[in-house]
Amino acid sequence: MKYVNTHEAKTQLSKLIAAVRAGEEVVICQAGKPVARLAPYEPARKKIRLGTFKGKIKLAPDWDSPATNAEIEALMLGEGPPRR
Repeated sequence: MKYVNTHEAKTQLSKLIAAVRAGEEVVICQAGKPVARLAPYEPARKKIRLGTFKGKIKLAPDWDSPATNAEIEALMLGEGPPRR
């Protein structure tokens, strides 16, 4: 970690940014006390939005019927569609 005063930070900003890009952390001090820290920028993560498809997906009334379940099971097992 590198400590610099505000005057040095103003005059050497490009070099300090290069140091941060190289992985070094830089602390800027004023009157000998740390007041700011230069660190690599990390973009914010996108928030997950729950319920995005609410009201957009419609299920058939018989979506969970025994006949539908049998058809899905047959398709998953590779037997083809069941005979009705």
